Amino acid sequence: MNLIYKVEHSFINTTSTMAFQMQAGPPRSKQDNSEALMWQQGGYGVLDSGVHSGATTGAHSIRDEEMDDGSLLFDLDSQGYSGFTTDQVDEMNAELNVTRSQRVRAAMFPETLDEGVEIPSTQFDPSVPTAVQRLAEPAQMLKHAVVNIINYQDDADLATRAIPELIKLLNDEDQVIVSNAAMMVHQLSKKEAARHAIMSNPQLIAALVRAISSSNDLDTTKGAVGTLHNLSHHRQGLLAIFKSGGIPALVKLLSSPVETVLFYGITTLHNLLLHQDGSKMAVRLAGGLQKMVSLLCKNNVKFLAIVTDCLQILAYGNQESKLIILASQGPIELVRIMRSYDYEKLLWTTSRVLKVLSVCGSNKPAIVEAGGMQALSLHLGHPSQRLVLNCLWTLRNLSDAATKVDGLEGLLQGLVNSLSSEDGNIVTCAAGILSNLTCNNQQNKVVVCQMNGIEALVRTVRAAGDREEITEPAVCALRHLTSRHPVSEMGQNAIRLSYGIPVVVKLMQPPSRWPLIKAVIGLIRNLALCPANHAPLREHGAIARLVHLLMRAYQDSQRRTSVSSGGSTALYPDGVRMEEIVEGTVGALHILARESHNRAQIRGMNVISIFVQLLYHELENVQRVAAGVLCELASDKEGADMIEREGATTTLTELLHSRNEGVATYAAAILFRMSEDKSSDYKKRLSMELSNSLFDRESMWGHEMGGPPPDFQDMLNPDTVFDSPVFSGPNPPTLSAYRGIFR
Repeated sequence: MNLIYKVEHSFINTTSTMAFQMQAGPPRSKQDNSEALMWQQGGYGVLDSGVHSGATTGAHSIRDEEMDDGSLLFDLDSQGYSGFTTDQVDEMNAELNVTRSQRVRAAMFPETLDEGVEIPSTQFDPSVPTAVQRLAEPAQMLKHAVVNIINYQDDADLATRAIPELIKLLNDEDQVIVSNAAMMVHQLSKKEAARHAIMSNPQLIAALVRAISSSNDLDTTKGAVGTLHNLSHHRQGLLAIFKSGGIPALVKLLSSPVETVLFYGITTLHNLLLHQDGSKMAVRLAGGLQKMVSLLCKNNVKFLAIVTDCLQILAYGNQESKLIILASQGPIELVRIMRSYDYEKLLWTTSRVLKVLSVCGSNKPAIVEAGGMQALSLHLGHPSQRLVLNCLWTLRNLSDAATKVDGLEGLLQGLVNSLSSEDGNIVTCAAGILSNLTCNNQQNKVVVCQMNGIEALVRTVRAAGDREEITEPAVCALRHLTSRHPVSEMGQNAIRLSYGIPVVVKLMQPPSRWPLIKAVIGLIRNLALCPANHAPLREHGAIARLVHLLMRAYQDSQRRTSVSSGGSTALYPDGVRMEEIVEGTVGALHILARESHNRAQIRGMNVISIFVQLLYHELENVQRVAAGVLCELASDKEGADMIEREGATTTLTELLHSRNEGVATYAAAILFRMSEDKSSDYKKRLSMELSNSLFDRESMWGHEMGGPPPDFQDMLNPDTVFDSPVFSGPNPPTLSAYRGIFR
């Protein structure tokens, strides 16, 4: 305390001087004093800064001699203090000078004054604090800092002296002594100085860990683990716990029935997992994952939030941990939490665990079977953006395993609504999930169409521009919604009525990459199934663009074939084989060629020779679509003649015996149409060839000549699951990195 009083008296002397300077203002020069005297002698009756005495001749309130003597200057308002004589003012100045130190003491060290002592105030205006009052607060802060330094040193000294004895007590055989020692260490660890002394002593940390491992006494356990919890807020403490083998002891405590012990144990482990290298493996080896999953049945939301965050840290990037969580029935409990609670932090941490597990091929079906799709969909309207985004990422990863799940109407409605979000990540996820859930699921297709999903997807594609992470899944969803379900024709018309055809056709041009182009080609093929769409597609350049892509892909595939034959490995651009583009473009042209104006445009683009060459292709699917478009073009005499001039007769005759029924049927139809103006001998030879084929005339002509059987048409572009990215990290990746397949 002597140090405090020394500080006090030093402050009184210093601040008295500062208060005088702040109150008096800057010292006057001789010129200023002479100017003031001149004003007074001139008889103006204006006093510089004195007290009005009422006399005809003004008197200075402060003389130059008084300034030199360091007397306190008071700038009194002449109107408010009239009636004071010079002697009275001098008396007031003397009194204030005498009580200066008391005023400073009262403002800065009020606890040192005797009770009942009255200190005169120098504050004239209540709204303007005096100099002493302005210095009071920083002085108090400095005084408290000095006291804290003294106390800190006292705590450190006490802990340093006590630690050797506490180590002996913790190792004592008497459990009562051990318990008292553990509680004493816990109390010391609550003070920062003592805490640093404790964490700097490895022997004491090791003794605490042994006490946790070997003692069954509740007070001992509470004291020891409470100390470790306090130390875990410092990196030095985390390292000391880790090196002392504290993780197995802490994992053991996760089986405790006492809430306090559980809380200390899980929070200490959480801090270790977050900040101490090597902790993850140590927790896994100690069986921590199984213990943590068993804690998911608790009902304390804040406790559960810490547990789920630990699970996410342990499972991220570690397949073995994911399988352990699965074997411990973790997916069931995690889905239950998403369905049962509304605490945002718990929902967020749980969704992060599910997101990590959703990229595991074993956990994915387990989450879906536990009702994960429905549980996650409950939070798509939550105000927390981070929760919504994590739920969407998880749903996207799960969606390719949920194509056969029914009862997702609520989820589908939420996804359609999410397409209007201003967050590009949310729109990307929503489009991808819709693409997967509408794949080969007629019920989901109908539901999305009835919810105006077509119009929402068209708006999404239009707004996305060249952001393919959005346009590709959106176009894939539109492709699914326009084929193979009861209201597919409504979807085909809806795209045209939403002015989507020019938007879709434009996507076949640069800078679109091959995966997007492939999806657009499939969508155009589906749109062409609706006769009302033929003219708009033609007018917006769909046929010309398809032919251009066909020629480019065909030439590229030819080059790749020659490279492969030379022993080199051919690489595919963006993972798309050019044979797929060839098949898709020819298939779309096949459907468009059902309309006469479209056939005329195709004939004028010098592409029939490529169709004929594709009849020799090694892939039966390519042969089938090539034969199909030639069959449509042969409906007109001009087309039949052009096909014959390309030398297709011999190849078509060979294809009559193809193992593929569709190829053989198309070949027969083309030859039949080419023979209409031929001689009877030619027709007779053709008839004999057909009779020798695997198909009799009745089976071949059981359908109208306008095109192949409906099943063949559907086979041209079957639905496929949209290639979706895998994402399991804390923060989401960048929007341009999305590419891949759900694992």
